Amino acid sequence: MENQTTQVDPAAAVWERRLVLFLRILACVTGLALFAVFMPRHCMATTHEWLGVGKFPDGPIVEYLARSLSAFYAMHGGLMWLISTDPRRCAPLLTYVAWTTTVFGAGLLAIDSLAGLPLQWTAMEGPFVVVLGLVMLFLKTKARV
Repeated sequence: MENQTTQVDPAAAVWERRLVLFLRILACVTGLALFAVFMPRHCMATTHEWLGVGKFPDGPIVEYLARSLSAFYAMHGGLMWLISTDPRRCAPLLTYVAWTTTVFGAGLLAIDSLAGLPLQWTAMEGPFVVVLGLVMLFLKTKARV
């Protein structure tokens, strides 16, 4: 039997390294949300006011939502790191995450608008998340993953 070797496209390999780097940066940034899970409530309130979204509301549901969403973002960071360790093997999952990130960003734009968040918040959050999803798809395509 003839020994077949797999040819690696040098250009695709460069794009794959860029994809891995992008995913790891994203993992680290979203992983930082873990700090907010354990952040004292008064620090949450100070950050909330500093961001210009008003006084931090009282009530257990607000703290629950802030902490659980932060935990979810941290979990997302872990998932991005895991995918970055073998993007070829995780290609279907990467496609799913990239598309759902893009759709999630569009949803955030709508939610932020309907919730009456400040214009600068609305203009940054949703569109930025859409761009992150599209960059994942772009890099995945260029890497031929």
